[in-house]
Amino acid sequence: MSYIDTYNAWLRDTRLSGEARSELESVKANNEEIEYRFGAELEFGTAGMRGIIGFGTNMMNVYTVKRATQGLSEFIKTKGENAMERGVAISYDTRLKSDEFALAAAEVLASNNITAHLYPMEHPVPMLSYAVRELNAFAGIMITASHNPKQYNGYKVYGEDGAQMSPEDTAVVVGFIKKINDFLAPRTPTEEQKFRYIKIIPDRVDKKYYDELEKLTISRQAIKKYGKDLKLVYTPVHGSGYIPVTTILKRIGINATVVEEQAKKDTDFSTVEVPNPEFKETLSMGIKYAETIGATVVFGTDPDSDRLGVAVRNNEGVFEALSGNQVGILLLDYILTRLKEEGTMPENPAVVKSFVTTGMAKAICARFGVTLFEVPVGFKFIGEKIKQWEQPDCEHPYSFVFGFEESCGYLRGTHARDKDAVVASMLCAEMVCYYASVGKTVYQRLQEIYETYGYVLDSNISIPFKGLHAMRDMNAVVDGLKVSPATKFDIYNVTAVRDYSKNIRTDVVTGEKSEIGSPITNCVYYELENGSFICIRPSGTEPKLKIYFSVKMQKKKDAEEALEKMQAAAKQLIGV
Repeated sequence: MSYIDTYNAWLRDTRLSGEARSELESVKANNEEIEYRFGAELEFGTAGMRGIIGFGTNMMNVYTVKRATQGLSEFIKTKGENAMERGVAISYDTRLKSDEFALAAAEVLASNNITAHLYPMEHPVPMLSYAVRELNAFAGIMITASHNPKQYNGYKVYGEDGAQMSPEDTAVVVGFIKKINDFLAPRTPTEEQKFRYIKIIPDRVDKKYYDELEKLTISRQAIKKYGKDLKLVYTPVHGSGYIPVTTILKRIGINATVVEEQAKKDTDFSTVEVPNPEFKETLSMGIKYAETIGATVVFGTDPDSDRLGVAVRNNEGVFEALSGNQVGILLLDYILTRLKEEGTMPENPAVVKSFVTTGMAKAICARFGVTLFEVPVGFKFIGEKIKQWEQPDCEHPYSFVFGFEESCGYLRGTHARDKDAVVASMLCAEMVCYYASVGKTVYQRLQEIYETYGYVLDSNISIPFKGLHAMRDMNAVVDGLKVSPATKFDIYNVTAVRDYSKNIRTDVVTGEKSEIGSPITNCVYYELENGSFICIRPSGTEPKLKIYFSVKMQKKKDAEEALEKMQAAAKQLIGV
């Protein structure tokens, strides 16, 4: 059927809700809108689904959620009665319709005689990841669009280890979803099925999560001395981080002042342009409040509280928003320093980061004798490393110390297998206390790191793609780079090219090829002289082409000049 035929079929269907019918009738004269809504099916990729809230096959709505959950149910049923009984843990954030979609997913599972462990109120990503493990669930569902604008919502699926579902299992689930042609099928459980299979996740799971986090503190004496007087401002940006972040900080004895206007649930996120703590603008209300009360640090979490944004006062007393890479190297340096000082560094310690994350991590890990592993973008790959090392038959097990991504995602501990802004908030707060105990600020420590290892400037740009075929067009751009590989970016020569779609690294000088040893993903990575790099990949969650830069120089000014040249050269390469 054409998209017009599908649109009309939905309107004729008596099972369509009044809300959906009214919305679809309102676009009757807009062919472009109808094509966007019905010209494709909302893609279920390795990160689940994410799309604009609205009715249609290519939108986030109760029908696409139920269809996806039915596909997941079919997969679970192939695993037997034990998997069905263990069931699925479900959580959701504060976005528009998140609670409605979560309940819809629970009801579909119940209609298939599969246990649904449902949180009674919004809980963040890391707590869902923990609940999957604590409840011994077979899978997990998180309703969220993370840091995307308010118009979006999404659906992420987790495996039994608490990490996002593996690409292999996801492919099977997608196969089941694609077989479901009737989007409007009711899939409604009986009252008996609701009573038997939908279970509310008890408060004890939350308490055990906080207990696990509390074990990860590494500067108790500094907290005891400086925590109560610490002037820290925290904003949950209307998201699900409010209760967990304030709870763990209070538990360990750190004072935090909350931006009350942004502690309220607001599906419009009306106090910010986008609820993304990577941007200083998103933290602006917290910074203004911090200046009023004389605070030294500002934290912000996104709606599902898996990302943490941080702003600190510089040497002139002005607040600077730190990048995800800067927070990452500060936490990495802090954790390794404290483990070494306390004599608690585990055997075979390892750090895991995505390959687009700062190149400075390599130098820091080398200094502490810690092995660094690089994985593709997506925290599930960090979770896979942890799982690999836990297996009894693992030939070379490592002790996971820290994992991070440049997009403000961090994890210490193995209680969860996804980004955890709650534990990151706790660690950053205690890090402020620790540096106060040795007579310095976090910003001063960052400058010391640059003096020790050289200045590394990390940056990325996003090029938006529009239309029904945005994902296809982005992938075509990356595929084109493999045909004629670049050998130079302005002042930098390319020393090697990594093609992650083929898992091959090619040395530009010798022509020698070698396997990268990484999961397959569509990405081209240029290794440049002196440890710098450029990486180009399509986003897996939104229609944007991402270009990452890591520039190493001795001075900040030189790095900024080099970055400007590299960005211009990269844009010229892809024709934008």
